Order: sequence, then C-alpha cells, then structure tokens
Amino acid sequence: MTRHDHTDEELLEEAMDWFLRLRDPARSDIDDLSFAAWISRSPQHERAWAKACRAWEIMGETQPVNIPAWQSSPTHRSAKPRRIGRRHAVGLGIAALAACLVAVVVGPTAAIRYQADYMTTTAELRRITLEDGSTVDMGAESAIAVNFSGTARQVRLLSGEAFFDVRPNTNRPFIVDAGGELKITVVGTAFDVNITPQDASIQLAQGTVDLLASQSGKEMQLRPGDVVTLDRSNGQLSRGQTDIDSIAAWRDGKLFVQDVAIKTVVAELQRYHPSWITVASDELGERRVTGLYDLSDPDRALEALVSPYGAKIHRVSPYLRVLSFF
Repeated sequence: MTRHDHTDEELLEEAMDWFLRLRDPARSDIDDLSFAAWISRSPQHERAWAKACRAWEIMGETQPVNIPAWQSSPTHRSAKPRRIGRRHAVGLGIAALAACLVAVVVGPTAAIRYQADYMTTTAELRRITLEDGSTVDMGAESAIAVNFSGTARQVRLLSGEAFFDVRPNTNRPFIVDAGGELKITVVGTAFDVNITPQDASIQLAQGTVDLLASQSGKEMQLRPGDVVTLDRSNGQLSRGQTDIDSIAAWRDGKLFVQDVAIKTVVAELQRYHPSWITVASDELGERRVTGLYDLSDPDRALEALVSPYGAKIHRVSPYLRVLSFF
C-alpha cells in the first residue's frame, strides 16, 4: 500500500497492531518478514513504528526502540530508495523489534514453557486430574509443574491461577509453591492460589493450610474463608476474610474482587482478553474496587471497572486497550 492509501492515524494504528502481533510468543518467521516489508514501504511507515514504540514506552510497557538511521531519518535517505533483499529485510525488521520486544516476550514465556507440565492460553480453563486423584482447575494463561514422589506431592504454580481439590493422604503431604514466594502445605483440602505481577495470594475454601512466606520466613495456619495476600514488591503479608462461595468464581466465568487495586484487576482480566490492556496512569491503577465482573465479556468488565471513576476505555486497535481519565 502507498502513503495515499493511509492517513497518519491509520498508519499509527497499523504500527500498534504490529507491535502487539509481534509480541505474541507464537509469532513466526513469516510475521517477521511481513513486518519488514511493511516498515520498508515508506518513511511514513517507519515514523509510525517509531511513534508506536515511544507510545509504549510512555505507558511503561517497554523501552524505546533503537531505530536504525535508514528508518528514522528521511534526510539520511538517498534520492532513490535502494531495494533491499529478502534476507536483509528480515534482518532489519528483527533489529527494529529487538529493543522493544525481546525482554517483554522471549524471556519469561520461554522460561515458563520450559518448566511447565500443563499450560492454558488466553480465556482457556482446564481441569487436570493428578495421579493421586486430586484435581487442579487451571485459570486462563496459567502454568503448573508437577513432581510427585513416594513421600510428597509437589506442584509449582509458575504463573496465573489454580484451584486445588486435594485428596487426603497423611503420609504424603501436598505442597504448592506459588512463584517461589509462598509455600502451601496441606493433607487434604480445597483452596485457590493466584499470582499477578503485583501479588501472590491464597484463599481457603475448606480444610486447613500451613503457609510459609519464603522471603520473610513467616508462618501461619489458615482456616476456611481466610485470604492471605503477599505484596511481591516488598514481601508484606496481609490477612483477611472472604465469602467461601465466592472463592474461585472464575470457574463459573465470574471475577470477584474485594478492595483491590484496579491494576490488579486489570492483570486478572488480561488473562481473558485477546488484546493487550494497559493503564495509562498510576493514579487510576491504584484506585481500589470491590465488585463482580463478567469474564465472558472482558471489555464490558473493563468499562464496569473504571467508569465509576470517570475513566474510559480507548480501543486503540483490535490488539490494544488503554484505560485513562481522558
């Protein structure tokens, strides 16, 4: 397509689309080649890509891209743009992507995939029956690793959320490691464990649980209805109560939250939304909410989340939602 087919706004939207498409862990060599062809079409395409990367930097999602001179500065171009070969085009496209994408996409996803025995994708729920008959209901975008021996049953929650219904066995305790930060030991009980970028938490539905916070060494025993949350930034633990019937409501397509920050709720909804969601200001992200949200319609849930504060959802593209006061 030529410049005459697009306005600057349309090109910026395309650039945003490319940013989100290329941060997908499943992207292929064909995606990289197509991107290289897109960005090489004109100086306007190159500038749109640079603006997209700067926009993401402002929103705190990544570092600015280091765009080569041939892309970013039309004054450095010759009168006749030179043609570039297929292999060179792919290389230039990957170079432009590297600073924006590699830290965000490749590292954590590859590490989790390498360790996980079971994983779920966006909006996918899955039930796993373990060898002892215990079950694990996995929430969307979650991953677990399982290690059973003759003396212990161990599960690591690598990311996301899971509800455990554990078969009793006094000779083989069931141990859940939540992101290396909370160690949960039970004999037979039912509980929910959740990891977000901000917090790690457990909610106990039945039975008893022995909990150890790895960083502080603090221990506690939980009773049904107890909720313990670890602030991952400072290691602080908080304890509260919740309605037992609301625990793991996500299994029925609902998200119940009680006095939590909007940014934490956004991290939960992100697992059920095909687009990337970002909160444009810390002030909005820190506002606290209590409510019940529909996971089957995450856009509607986002509206219900921020509209009481006068904020809006900006649908920047099919791949991006921005929450802001303006």
